[in-house]
Amino acid sequence: MARECDITGKKVMSGNNVSHANNKSRRTFAPNLQEASFMSESLGSRVHMRVSPSGLRTVEKNGGIDAFLKSTANRKLTSTAKRLKRQIEKKCPCPHEHK
Repeated sequence: MARECDITGKKVMSGNNVSHANNKSRRTFAPNLQEASFMSESLGSRVHMRVSPSGLRTVEKNGGIDAFLKSTANRKLTSTAKRLKRQIEKKCPCPHEHK
């Protein structure tokens, strides 16, 4: 499974370990991914995703997973998020927000 946030698209980065003697060796920086489940009102069920803490805050700030996906352009979403957005739009094609 790829280490990538389903919301923000944060991935593994690489860099150097630098010792006190300034020796450099390659290392990776893994994102802090958490298993999270969001309640989708349009689908009427929970949606499980691997997200970073900043991705969680982004979804909460935008009013839930449905509102976040509807308000975000497809070019800014990961493939998992695009697939979920298509499912939500197919289930409820109406443009107004559900509360």
